[in-house]
Amino acid sequence: MELSDILHALLFVADAPLTVETLSEVVGESPDAVERALQTLEQELTGRGPIQLLRIAGGYQLATKPEYAPYITRLLNPPPKRLSRAALEVLSIVAYEQPVTQAQIDALRGVDSSHTVRQLLARGLIEEVGRKDAPGKPILYGTTAQFLHYFGLNSLDELPEQPEDGLAQS
Repeated sequence: MELSDILHALLFVADAPLTVETLSEVVGESPDAVERALQTLEQELTGRGPIQLLRIAGGYQLATKPEYAPYITRLLNPPPKRLSRAALEVLSIVAYEQPVTQAQIDALRGVDSSHTVRQLLARGLIEEVGRKDAPGKPILYGTTAQFLHYFGLNSLDELPEQPEDGLAQS
């Protein structure tokens, strides 16, 4: 194994910068040999890939290159996943009554749910599953695989039992 590869692996798993002295002790090589291997590693990383070797806080640490920051930010700071009460109400109706139209959802909730339906569509929790054979051919909605994933279900069969009075009489 190459010393620079060993150092690469050590720096990869470290949660803080590692000094040359620490690296030297761990690999059993002189500080000069470690410095040379770190220079080699730095040159290799500079020439390719998204990772760079930084000299920081008296030691060395691996970090992503600045041009990848927008992607890292999106991963580490995703939009909030919390659902509003309205969204949960609409999801419950769709889950238990599917396929269901916007008008049926509105009738059960007693309010216009179009904004909430659009949000749930955008989040991939519900989807259009067809058209109802009725005047105007309204869109029918159903839940998605993303819905199952979000709630930790394998199938709709795992939904809790519907209350005795049910959500609606179709």
